[in-house]
Amino acid sequence: VRVATGSECFAGTDDYVYLTLQGTDGCSERHLLDKPFYNDFERGAVDSYDVTVEEDLGEIQLIKIEKRKYWYQDDWYLKYITVKTPVGDYLEFPCYRWITDEKEIVLRDGRAKLPRDDKTQILKQHRRKELESRQKMYRWKEWHPGFPLSIDAHSHSELPRDIQFDNEKGIDFILNYTKAMENLYVNRFMHMFQSSWSDFADFERIFVRISNTISEYVMQHWREDFMFGYQFLNGCNPVLIRKCTEIPKKLPVTMDMVECSLERNLTLEEEVKQGNIFIVDYELLDGVDANKTDPCTIQYLAAPICLLYKNLENKIVPIAIQLGQKPGPDNPIFLPSDATYDWLLAKIWVRSSDFHIHQTVTHLLRTHLVSEVFSIAMFRQLPAVHPLFKLLVPHMRFTIAINTKAREQLICECGLFDKANATGGGGHVQMVQKAMKDLTYSSLCFPEAIKAKGMDSKEDIPYYYYRDDGIKVWEAIKSFAEDVIHIYYESDEVVCEDVELQAFVKDIYVYGMRGVKASGFPKMIRTRETLAEYLTVIMFTTSAQHAAVNFGQYDWCSWIPNAPPTMRCPPPTEKGTVTIEQIVESLPDRGRSCWHLGAVWALSQFQDKELFLGMYPDEHFVEKPVKEAMAKFRKNLDEIVNTITERNKNKKLPYYYLSPDRIPNSVAV
Repeated sequence: VRVATGSECFAGTDDYVYLTLQGTDGCSERHLLDKPFYNDFERGAVDSYDVTVEEDLGEIQLIKIEKRKYWYQDDWYLKYITVKTPVGDYLEFPCYRWITDEKEIVLRDGRAKLPRDDKTQILKQHRRKELESRQKMYRWKEWHPGFPLSIDAHSHSELPRDIQFDNEKGIDFILNYTKAMENLYVNRFMHMFQSSWSDFADFERIFVRISNTISEYVMQHWREDFMFGYQFLNGCNPVLIRKCTEIPKKLPVTMDMVECSLERNLTLEEEVKQGNIFIVDYELLDGVDANKTDPCTIQYLAAPICLLYKNLENKIVPIAIQLGQKPGPDNPIFLPSDATYDWLLAKIWVRSSDFHIHQTVTHLLRTHLVSEVFSIAMFRQLPAVHPLFKLLVPHMRFTIAINTKAREQLICECGLFDKANATGGGGHVQMVQKAMKDLTYSSLCFPEAIKAKGMDSKEDIPYYYYRDDGIKVWEAIKSFAEDVIHIYYESDEVVCEDVELQAFVKDIYVYGMRGVKASGFPKMIRTRETLAEYLTVIMFTTSAQHAAVNFGQYDWCSWIPNAPPTMRCPPPTEKGTVTIEQIVESLPDRGRSCWHLGAVWALSQFQDKELFLGMYPDEHFVEKPVKEAMAKFRKNLDEIVNTITERNKNKKLPYYYLSPDRIPNSVAV
């Protein structure tokens, strides 16, 4: 018997450890493997033992490991156990779990099995008991009315040990943000709330220049219409832009207003018909309460509508901005032909609104909270022996933990989010509640979502790298999911009969999507094809989609005027009055700027020992066909990396957020 201990912090143990083998024909005696001061089961070690059995046990089905306390609580991370039988066969028993206190753990061998594959009562019972135990540990809870349900835990320390971070300090938001501000040399400004910057150049005092980076390029070009439009395609929130099929009545733009921006000698209506007009509408922000947690600083929100145009160079540029949803004399339509500062302030308001939608809807709701739903449902309904548990568990690593920590420190009442954001103090809660109506299954299917916005044509919109790279990664994940499905599900009938799969799907629909029929989430899966798409939605959302909208935050949001987290003056209600002083007074003060900078820096960092897409060091699967499918998946991902690397050569604005070597497997930051 070979026993492998994890290399995580404090993974080893000095406690008494016992092993029992359970076979088809009998059960072995309890064998003592380790006791205090033997120095076995050290961190990262693989220890070997000879276990003598008096009688033939038949085929080994279960292994029981018991840990009995010697002196103090000494948690042990067990990776796997390998058993070599008398006839020379090797059996792998994956664990990859913590054994805490005086607990015992019962393991099955690593071959993945559907419920229909278990013929003996002992295996059926083990399967049932594991899920019963998990369902007591992983309970659903409503954090706010209308939200997807989350884990029933008030703090990180209340979570099951298996899903906690190895080192809680590493994900302490307060500590990390403060450290980030120290590293960025901005901590001297961090308490200067209400103190305005003197001009745009003054923001450079807290801006860390790293040569040849996107953030520096943004600082140099943020005022340009090209840079403004480009971010809708390839910035950190590239999900809102859609092709405009009809100018909405609430945006009464006329040909006279935009004629000087159009380059094809066509009317505005003709440009719309030809597919050259795009729109971004921030209607969701209409009526959301601005942050009132600081009585010394009144903060403001707007709900702009932005019209964009594809010019003859195929660049997307803004041609009209209205800062409110209701047209009228006090809600003018700002144009590129207006006074320089009028147009600049209108664009800044759009960028600020985009930041709010990005943080709360695109990032928090549509990656973090949704991924937590997938995680909880998986732990509640899929036992460790199920092939879909083995497939999905790497994509759930630390997700429940990071979200719990966020509810504890970041997005809670009086949390860090309130410090610098205009949607703090409850506005972000209202936004999630409003955004739930648009959280549909089809909107999480990447190709469908792109097509629904009219953004799928490479010929019409050639520089939409988020779309191009996303489709490649989606297809690679889907191909991998299909390969695994075909190994274990020989027909659609087998899919229908899998009661654990159906319970998993139902949990997501009932608790995650709150049983809302309009969400389009399936209540049941009947075919292998549908299952492949469903698993791709889960794996893509938890890995690629989160990477696309998370890790570019410092690049695009560190130059404060390009992504103001709050505005301290109301939106302008007339043209011709805006001054540079008014713009600077509107932008965040020194203290809020520093908190914002610390936040986007900390959120853009990978975890220590990050596991990127296709990296599966924990060998939950032991079968050769699945390992071959994994190797094929990695090969496909490597080809995508090479394609993206080649495209990005010599680009001033490279797009790399969806390069698989920069996509973590799970939502963990």
